[in-house]
Amino acid sequence: MTPTKRPRKPGRRESLKARKARAAEIYDILLAEYPDAECALRHASPYELAVATVLSAQCTDVRVNMVTPELFRRYPDPESLSAAIPEQLEDVIRSTGFFRNKTRNLIGMATALIDEHGGELPRNMKELSALPGIGRKTANVILGNAFGIDEGVVVDTHVKRLSNRMGFTKEASPVKIEQDLMKIFPREVWTMLAHLLIYHGRQVCNARKPRCNRCALSHLCPSSSV
Repeated sequence: MTPTKRPRKPGRRESLKARKARAAEIYDILLAEYPDAECALRHASPYELAVATVLSAQCTDVRVNMVTPELFRRYPDPESLSAAIPEQLEDVIRSTGFFRNKTRNLIGMATALIDEHGGELPRNMKELSALPGIGRKTANVILGNAFGIDEGVVVDTHVKRLSNRMGFTKEASPVKIEQDLMKIFPREVWTMLAHLLIYHGRQVCNARKPRCNRCALSHLCPSSSV
């Protein structure tokens, strides 16, 4: 019986066409590996997702999910959050870190929603990213997961690490990494792509010691040790 020949790993001069084809194959494999991949921040509305995402800065999703039930009980909408007494809000979110700055951002965001947007989260990058505490990454999270709008790719530490290891980019800046990813993946998968890379980064391709021997993408990854 003739042994199956392993696919050749991408070289340094991989063309854009070849990179797109490899990216499509990687996406399909990850989707099969993690069919339940989704936003890890628990939320029941765009408002709740926006608040949770602001809290997630320099904090784990697990910790945020421990804090938000009480937070949403006390401040269920922008109106109540905008009227929050800072010291009381700080006590609720203290364990997420940088709680004073996050308190200012949350109250500022809620106030802006009421004063400028009728209490509703805007559905475009320009207006969302202008809100206190919300940058492009946070806006991408909200647009993609609350509204189903694929405006860009969320680039967190996992997405950044895997994008470089898999040869999708050579950049270090999240903005430039996002631009490279948007060139090789179709718009309709941008939101899910981030979820899949995050899941894979947490479970297999971790920062210190990637488990290449257990990775379904080893034959497609230029950084694989297998």
